[in-house]
Amino acid sequence: MSPSRWFDATNAIGIVSQSGRYGGTYAQTDIAFEFASWISVEFRLYLVKEFQRLKSAEQQLLGWTAKRELSKINYRIHTDAIKQNLIPEELSEVQVSLIYANEADVLNVALFGMTAKEWREFNPELEGDIRDYATINQLICLSNMENLNAVFINDGLSQAERLRRLNAIAIQQMTALENGAASRKLLK
Repeated sequence: MSPSRWFDATNAIGIVSQSGRYGGTYAQTDIAFEFASWISVEFRLYLVKEFQRLKSAEQQLLGWTAKRELSKINYRIHTDAIKQNLIPEELSEVQVSLIYANEADVLNVALFGMTAKEWREFNPELEGDIRDYATINQLICLSNMENLNAVFINDGLSQAERLRRLNAIAIQQMTALENGAASRKLLK
């Protein structure tokens, strides 16, 4: 039976058969894949492997996106506190950006033990910044610290006092988060 006769006899949906010079049998992608999988075991294996590869790549991308979103949660609260309390109106754009960078480094030092510049010097081969390579637990802690630093700034604490408190909080939270991760693994 020709494809055209089969198509007419079964009233197949998603398949088109055309005769003539530029004719051929065309199927909707899912139908074509299923048909090719039925004919060739190798093709079916290729489809399964490719699907698994794409899902793995998607999960990695989602993980990176989730990490970046997590790092943004309290960023606005932190920057607003800096803007309202630490930046005088008469500063230039360069001076303002230095204040924001300095405050970001307060968090970096409290959590990672180094500034962004120090991290770049230790890791010249890596793209991005220190926060791009942070773990989920570090990003959770960092998000909490942004919120707390905003409160400390609003309360008028000095930078040295904020750094001391934030470091103690980072140690406590990372210990709790890391121990919590270990206990969750035991439950599985």
